[in-house]
Amino acid sequence: MAAIALLQLQGVSRRLAGRTIVEDVTLSLDRGCVLGLLGVNGAGKSTTLRMIAGILAPSAGKVLFDGRDFGEEPVLARRLGYLPETPPLYAELRVDEYLHFCARLRGMRGNASTKAVDHVIERCGLGEMRRRLCGNLSKGFAQRAGIAQAIVHDPDLIVLDEPASGLDPVQAASIRTLIGELGRERAVILSTHLLHDVTACCSRVAILHRGRLRHDGALADLAAAQGSDLEAAFFRIAGADDAQAAA
Repeated sequence: MAAIALLQLQGVSRRLAGRTIVEDVTLSLDRGCVLGLLGVNGAGKSTTLRMIAGILAPSAGKVLFDGRDFGEEPVLARRLGYLPETPPLYAELRVDEYLHFCARLRGMRGNASTKAVDHVIERCGLGEMRRRLCGNLSKGFAQRAGIAQAIVHDPDLIVLDEPASGLDPVQAASIRTLIGELGRERAVILSTHLLHDVTACCSRVAILHRGRLRHDGALADLAAAQGSDLEAAFFRIAGADDAQAAA
């Protein structure tokens, strides 16, 4: 009997005000894989991530976690960590206070919470910032704090929406390294506009365009199939769809 994938999207669609935002997306993901989710603005990336995270309900289709329907068992959200494009920080809390708050939301108490927060502060390089107010963090450290809240409870699946957005090259490289480390034992979905982020830390790539999944496969296979590098292959997929729509 084949093993059940950690995450499965089965014909997932989302409509809003009569307009289809995401249409019939099917993919699966398991531990040990970092999936790069690519697409131009308006492709449906953030909407897809919100459905995976349980923030939006699909208009059609199912999101399965270990074979269980997320819509019917929302408690499964405790096994998932999510970083939206804007980190959900509370400006008036210190970094350590904020992370303890996030740990409590995930059901952690007492010594377990303390150990988890100390571990994630070290892992995300927040040691010098732990007593600083979240509202006084630089962009780079705010992103790190956002990742920290997403992994404080040691989730099986981590969903990151543009985690390197607005970072300088040194900060972005550090975030990519952390994502690669997280993906060794967990499943990670990285949504980004930056093709370099995908080539640097992803083993697999999915391309959304106009709300539909246009490619899903190993990163190396994409270049081989398209006969070019990732950048050229991405523009060829997006450009072909645009040309077809204009015809």
